[in-house]
Amino acid sequence: MIGIVNYGAGNIFSLTAALERLGLKYGMINSETDFDLYDRIIIPGVGHAGTAMKKLVDTGLVPKIKSLTKPVLGICVGMQLITDFSEEGNSKMLGIIPVKTLRFQEEICKKVPHMGWNQVEVQKNIPLFNDIDTSAYFYFVHSYFIEFNSKFTVAFCNYGIKFSAGIQRDNFYGVQFHPEKSGEAGEILLKNFAHL
Repeated sequence: MIGIVNYGAGNIFSLTAALERLGLKYGMINSETDFDLYDRIIIPGVGHAGTAMKKLVDTGLVPKIKSLTKPVLGICVGMQLITDFSEEGNSKMLGIIPVKTLRFQEEICKKVPHMGWNQVEVQKNIPLFNDIDTSAYFYFVHSYFIEFNSKFTVAFCNYGIKFSAGIQRDNFYGVQFHPEKSGEAGEILLKNFAHL
């Protein structure tokens, strides 16, 4: 069963609608003891990474999240939260994966934010991307990106610059795109996560 970290900065409605559509059971995590009820955890997120991190810190759930050994998936800002640092608000993040979240530069990219469908190149064979085309399209909405790092990047995208569309370290995974808004490929990814 999937637990969704409910810290006030999530894309919870669209995510829960997708999970219901797929018949995947879920519940909300509001306290430290709630983590024990679930075998997989999703950290959702939309909006400002610095503000989201402050909200997460205010819940008191940060030490528990950092100590988790069960599968954890950060989506969009939730992915940025598991990095070391974000230029959005010049904020320290959870520091689970040692990469930085940086801002797209208008002079390099067509326009900011990066919004809409884009091709994702899967470069590491991990169960999260099982049965997904290695160059599938996913839906993005973001102005900040996670730097490409060959050690932790499992999938990448190009938008004037090559950036991490998916990252992994041990039991922690992150995707910059919104699987819940990405059609069949996104649904497969959510089902894969539910069976990790």
